[in-house]
Formats: sequence, C-alpha cells, structure tokens
Amino acid sequence: MTGLSDKHINLQGTLRFNPDIPYWTGNAFFIPFQTQVTFWLLGGKNIILNGGGTLDGVGQPWYDAFATNSSLLRPIILTVFQASNVLVENINMVNSPEWHNLVNEGTDVIYNNININAVSNSSHSAKNTDGWNVYRSDRVTISNSVIVNGDDCVAFKPNATNVLVTNLDCTGSHGISVGSLGQFAGMFDIVENVLAKNIKMSNAANGARIKAWAGQNVGSGIVKNVTFENFIESKVDNPVVIDQCYMTSAAACTQFPSNTIIQDIWFNNISGTSTGSVVASLACSPGGRCSDINVNDFNLSSPTGAAKFTCQNVNLTGDAASLFPACTLT
Repeated sequence: MTGLSDKHINLQGTLRFNPDIPYWTGNAFFIPFQTQVTFWLLGGKNIILNGGGTLDGVGQPWYDAFATNSSLLRPIILTVFQASNVLVENINMVNSPEWHNLVNEGTDVIYNNININAVSNSSHSAKNTDGWNVYRSDRVTISNSVIVNGDDCVAFKPNATNVLVTNLDCTGSHGISVGSLGQFAGMFDIVENVLAKNIKMSNAANGARIKAWAGQNVGSGIVKNVTFENFIESKVDNPVVIDQCYMTSAAACTQFPSNTIIQDIWFNNISGTSTGSVVASLACSPGGRCSDINVNDFNLSSPTGAAKFTCQNVNLTGDAASLFPACTLT
C-alpha cells in the first residue's frame, strides 16, 4: 500500500499474518537497509492508521525457525516507507517476527498510544523484536506507548534527524539507542537533534545508549545534539552507555579510532538501579572523537556495594561529572 493520499485506515479486530514461512520468504517486501523484509509497506501522504485493533505477527514459529537458521529473513510488521504526514495511533502490535516498526525515508510521522508485546513461549527468545527503528527520516515522534520486547525499544539508525521520543514504558529491551553507526565503509551516518524524555526502563540490557563502530574498513558519521532526559530505570544492566568502539577490540580501536564523531550529548536526570556494579560507562574512542558530553542529576545505584561510574577518552561536564573518576586514556 504505497502511493496513498489522504487515506484513513480504521483497523478493528485483529489482522493476523499467517506464519507460512516459505510463502513470506518469497513474497514479503524487501527492504535494502540491513537486508530486511516487511509484511506491510505503507507509503504516501496524509495517512491515518488507527482504530484500536491489533497487528499480530505470529512470531513464535519464526523465533523457533531462526534458532536453527540464522540466515532466515524475518518480516517487520509495519514499514512506513517514503511517506509524509502519517499518524499511527491507538493500535496494538504483538509478536512481530523481527522489528515491529521501521520508519524508512519518512517525514512528519507520528506514533501515539501503541502497545507492543513480543514474548516467546519456547526456549528460543524473541530476538531482534525492536519497537521502532528510524532510518533516513526527519521529524518523527513516538509517544505514550508501552513496549515489551527483546531488542531496542527505539533505535535511531543512520540519518535519523529531529526525533522526539516521550512517555514510553519499555520492558526487556536493549534500551533507547543511537546506532549502531559508522559500520559500513564509504557511508556517512548522521543522527542529529534527538530528544528522548520521560522513559521508564525495566529489566533491560541498556537504558540510554550511543554505539558507534571503530576499526579498519568502517564508515564515518556524526551524532550531534542528542538528549536523554528523565529516565527511571529498574534492573537495567547498563543504565547509561557510550560505546564508541562498538564491536571493536581495544587494540583495534586505539589503532583505528572511530570516524563517527559524538558531540553535544546530554544525559539529564537519570535515576534507578542497575544489575551490576557499573551504572554508567562512557567509553569514547581515542583521538578526541567525543566532545561536549554533559551529565546531570544522576541518582543511580548498584544492587551490591557502591555504584561505579567509568569513562575513557572524554572530558565530562555537568553536576554529575564528579561521580566519575579521572577518565582513562587509551
């Protein structure tokens, strides 16, 4: 459903995507970004999708099949593709085989009051079931939603700009994540003007996170003017993270620092508990690749002993900077 104009889609009841894996392997819509496929491709201008109904990805057979075939392409439930002035609100999404939402080359896209739930009932987890990925899109808002899933609650992928994420309740996720960026040689990735605020994060791997590649034969980019604000975290492995040597050994990162610059970053009013001793890790690449990193109003605790705050290759400012010891240099 692309090329739409001035359409209102009233979703009532349940739209169930039959888990016929051979059929979808040949008939799902192909998305070049990260070699994805999608059940539903929605594009055009001035589109409303609402109605209180449910999109059911019937993910369990896909989770089980992926456990023995890691090359299986699993469909995204909904991709808003090359669309403008789109409102998606008051719907439920359950058990997507992979991501629940992708915004691909969209402008002025709003999601409001979306309930997402992806839970496996077997030993094979609901992997890669991101709530949202925003890619090559501008002016996107995601608000007032509840997400239970097995990967990023929201991820800002390459060339996501002017994004607002607010009033989300995320459980079991990998966090509100910038990136990963700078992976592919010859590509320049941008994430700029992002505000994520009023976020509740529970039983998660990460809270507020930025991740960028380093090493040989990778890409480049910039992360600029990103604010994480008013996060309440409970039992989160890594509540606050910058990892500018993502998927890169320490030796390789020292020899080939990240080409993705990180600047003008704000972590404001972050509170709650971790699952380990380290509650904040701001690990920048050598070579002055991080600047203007601000930390304010931290109230983070460890379940055992004193909470640890670590940093490397960065100068921190803000009233929580004193929580961090002198940053190591690599």
